Amino acid sequence: MSKRKSGILLHPTSLPSKYGIGDLGKSAEDFIDFLKKANQKVWQILPLGHTCFGDSPYQSFSAFAGNPLMISVDRLIDDNLLDEKDIGEIPAFSEEKVDYGKVIDFKYSLYRKAYNKFKNVRNKKIISEYDNFCKKNESWLDDYCLFISLKNHFIDERKNTWESPEYKAYKKANENTMDKNLINDCFYGASWNSWPEDIAVRKKAALEKWTRKLKNEINFYKFLQYKFSEQWHKIKSLANKNNIEIIGDIPIFVAADSADTWSNPKLFKIDAKGYPKEVAGVPPDYFSETGQLWGNPLYDWSVHKNTDYSWWTKRIKNVLRLVDTVRIDHFRAFDSYWSIPYGSETAATGKWEKGPGAEFFAVIEKNIPNVSIIAEDLGDLNEEVLILRDKLGYPGMKILQFAFDGNPGNEYLTHNYSSTNFIVYTGTHDNDTTIGWYKSIDDLSKDRVRRLLNISGNDIAWDLIRCAYSSVAETAIIPLQDVLCLDSGARMNTPGIPGGNWQFRFKEGSLTDEKASGLAYLVSLYNR
Repeated sequence: MSKRKSGILLHPTSLPSKYGIGDLGKSAEDFIDFLKKANQKVWQILPLGHTCFGDSPYQSFSAFAGNPLMISVDRLIDDNLLDEKDIGEIPAFSEEKVDYGKVIDFKYSLYRKAYNKFKNVRNKKIISEYDNFCKKNESWLDDYCLFISLKNHFIDERKNTWESPEYKAYKKANENTMDKNLINDCFYGASWNSWPEDIAVRKKAALEKWTRKLKNEINFYKFLQYKFSEQWHKIKSLANKNNIEIIGDIPIFVAADSADTWSNPKLFKIDAKGYPKEVAGVPPDYFSETGQLWGNPLYDWSVHKNTDYSWWTKRIKNVLRLVDTVRIDHFRAFDSYWSIPYGSETAATGKWEKGPGAEFFAVIEKNIPNVSIIAEDLGDLNEEVLILRDKLGYPGMKILQFAFDGNPGNEYLTHNYSSTNFIVYTGTHDNDTTIGWYKSIDDLSKDRVRRLLNISGNDIAWDLIRCAYSSVAETAIIPLQDVLCLDSGARMNTPGIPGGNWQFRFKEGSLTDEKASGLAYLVSLYNR
């Protein structure tokens, strides 16, 4: 039986919704219907975490918690936790871009109304389900909810102060490694290393005091995680029922200001006061001349090894409860990772350090039988990374937009594919849309694309889709932007650019029968 299949890359936040951001309601169900009509077998998404800095799915307040912004307001109405009176007047949200600040203010005001009604629920089945959820997830849920509640408390406490003694002390401690704007962001954004020392270092008495004081807020965030989990699993169940698997994504690193670093600082290269010693990024590459300075704290792999990688095992198990297959972002860091001294202005000052390698994956596979992993193997790779990937047998990735550099031996050209065990994409969330990419390349490169594909270039997005489908790759995945023939304005992310990312949304009515039949035709033609 052929393993060949195809699918679409689309993050749930990009779905249509009158509430300003894609959610886990009817639009997600409609998208699954479209996938079914188009004979697609895969829905690939980005990380589902509770986003923090820059609204990036790759920067999250927790490696375990879901993003509350994806909770469907309409499904809360169905659950009798909201009504039309609670909703009131809906702001005029853009259909094409997420305005995160506006969305957060509006949706959280509704979530709090829903929570207040939930507190009075007397249905024994619902209460039991909620209690079971909290108990099943207490290993991360309690710390995460206390962490978020503390952040909110200190943000609120500090918003009407300026140049307080606490601020001056924090500024003095950080002025050699952070500029003033970043210091302000961290202090007034209540990064955990700016909290009072007793709770920052998790003294028992402080944990007990704040847990009592913030009980209602903590329970509010438990409620949000419960509803996110409930709604997401309904969507996943619907997809699986229609023979559609979901490929998820797990960022290798966690955010510096996260529940993970606060509750498990020994797992990271963090000093006693909560500051990173070394941070993550990548050296200069295709995307950036100075590299990418991500700023995530690096793991202390020796500590992870001594605990038999238990935190990582829990993390991957948690993701695999949400998805069927997990793509590990920045796979190369398990062989070697780019370590940048904390306080550096660019990533260019970093150096390569050795990662845990095959030993790590042996432990994961022992603890999670039949684990399904995809290796994100893009960027600056050495031979050892490729050997590790092939030894493990994990599928890698091929990006067609990287193929047309004039080198007939380019590894991304379909006639050079030496195996079938990988996923081919026109582009990913880090690339321009295919139409935007084609418009941006020079005339010589355009001519090369037309000659290699034997096309006019007038329908470049679907020409590249056909190229991906016709390849020997077992799986072909296309960003929805290319299916819809959208230009650079629909790009999801531009690496190295801090603002304006992760905002793409497609309009209601875009998923036409014509688009579905076009994909279904290619599925039939190329045995996918």
